[in-house]
Amino acid sequence: MSDLASNRILRILSYNLQVGIKTSRASQYITGSWKHLIPHSQRLSNLDETIDFLHSYDIVGLQETDAGSLRSNYINLTEYLADRAKFPYWYHQVNRNLGHIAKHSNGLLSHVRPYELENIRLPGLIPGRQAILAKYGSEKETLAIFVLHLALSKRARMRQLVSIADRVNQYEHAIVMGDLNCKVDSDEMRHLFKQTKLHEPIEELHTFPSWRPQHHIDHILVTSELEVVNAKPLKHVCSDHLPIMMEVKIPESLDIKNKFYMAGTHSKKNEVA
Repeated sequence: MSDLASNRILRILSYNLQVGIKTSRASQYITGSWKHLIPHSQRLSNLDETIDFLHSYDIVGLQETDAGSLRSNYINLTEYLADRAKFPYWYHQVNRNLGHIAKHSNGLLSHVRPYELENIRLPGLIPGRQAILAKYGSEKETLAIFVLHLALSKRARMRQLVSIADRVNQYEHAIVMGDLNCKVDSDEMRHLFKQTKLHEPIEELHTFPSWRPQHHIDHILVTSELEVVNAKPLKHVCSDHLPIMMEVKIPESLDIKNKFYMAGTHSKKNEVA
């Protein structure tokens, strides 16, 4: 975990978990499709493999987690990871609620307490898709972190990124991360860069598919006032995506260090509402 008091480095991770389904070849999308609907014995053990490296990041954005349904044995997977990786603050957001069968969700794990959280409704053909907006620091000077999982349709993604661009522009310091389902040179991403101060990545970081990464569809983007120190995908296979990490140097004026947790403070009550 970063020592914010001394070097102002914030370590961030974004990971599409595919609800704990390991995928090592394309044929498993068919042979393992049942795992998206009903429980399977390896789901939690697959997620357990992420715990050691998750804990070393300050803020983690999750996509394709589950808020507690039949397929996850009614376990909230974001809470499960927060508890085992010892994150004192966590939050989940249901994007598609299929009742007892599945509760498709985004999640946030944090060693820093956000002063405010917001669900942002996104336009799209399928209702319910949202983004998490976590605000750190203070109302006077805020670090805004957006966690997204965008639609498969290009038309829907364009509308969703137009909506997010309007929100990003409300903050001098902003980070957008998640599975955006489009490449950095796509029309929708070009529009996002044109309409905001978000940086285009220095290089493409291939994260999909995890067994042979060829596509750059998972992203961590920062506004120009934030300095990127390091960024790369991680060779960790718990999903059909690889996780992507970034180390960001934050300005002295952004005071979030006093929100940093002390070991042993975690409890279920620390779900941030």
